[in-house]
Amino acid sequence: MNLTESWKNYLKRLVESGDIDVDIDVASFETKDNLNSDIWENESLLKPEIADRLYTIAQDFFKSLNLDWVTIKDITLTGSLANYTWSKYSDVDLHIILNFRDVDENLELVREYLRDAGSLWNKTHNITIKGFDVEMYVQDYNEPHHSTGVYSIINDLWVVRASKVSTRIDYPNIEKKAAALMDEINNVYEMYANKEYKNAHEASEKLRDKIRRFRQAGLEKGGAYSVENLTFKILRRNEYLKKLSSLRILSYDSMMTINGG
Repeated sequence: MNLTESWKNYLKRLVESGDIDVDIDVASFETKDNLNSDIWENESLLKPEIADRLYTIAQDFFKSLNLDWVTIKDITLTGSLANYTWSKYSDVDLHIILNFRDVDENLELVREYLRDAGSLWNKTHNITIKGFDVEMYVQDYNEPHHSTGVYSIINDLWVVRASKVSTRIDYPNIEKKAAALMDEINNVYEMYANKEYKNAHEASEKLRDKIRRFRQAGLEKGGAYSVENLTFKILRRNEYLKKLSSLRILSYDSMMTINGG
């Protein structure tokens, strides 16, 4: 089976699956009393075997980029596993910090290249740490990062120490926005299914950018508990972001294909 057929079968499973949950698992967003004990030695130190493995993974990924002239500024663990908001849905958010200007002066081109490289790595690897998926991201040294927990794996210390934050979560609004975005993604699928490949590709590109801006605005305005960020997490849990990514690739391939005969 070739790659295109694999993507098509994957997308078909997503579309036919009834395992779609717009309802919020409230417990998964509650603040915990402690950091995850499988990951952390104590409140101040990442377990050495975890730190060593994450460092190796990050270095191996960086080598694949062929950016020998660029120096890594830091390798960090962030997200809910570097905080008191971890749950069974958490990922190991592993960030490689670079100065994008060291790569090239065209920052937008660099940003797009490194974002796509991280996304491809995440799609083609299935590495877990204590049952949590490792998610790779390349971050610009000058990029604001809106997390209340950032741990330096290189220096073995907190950059931003995790803190327990009590906040009100707008569950009804999250459900409403998640359902609306799922509908938009389903509409893109309908275009693809009807062989409207150009429309499906353009719509998937616009929707991808819309969701990215939507989440970023939420992080800047309200942080990790913002409606926008938690809506993004609901889409990811239900694999709708993977579905959108699949549609973007498949619609482009179908649009560019000339069949024989």
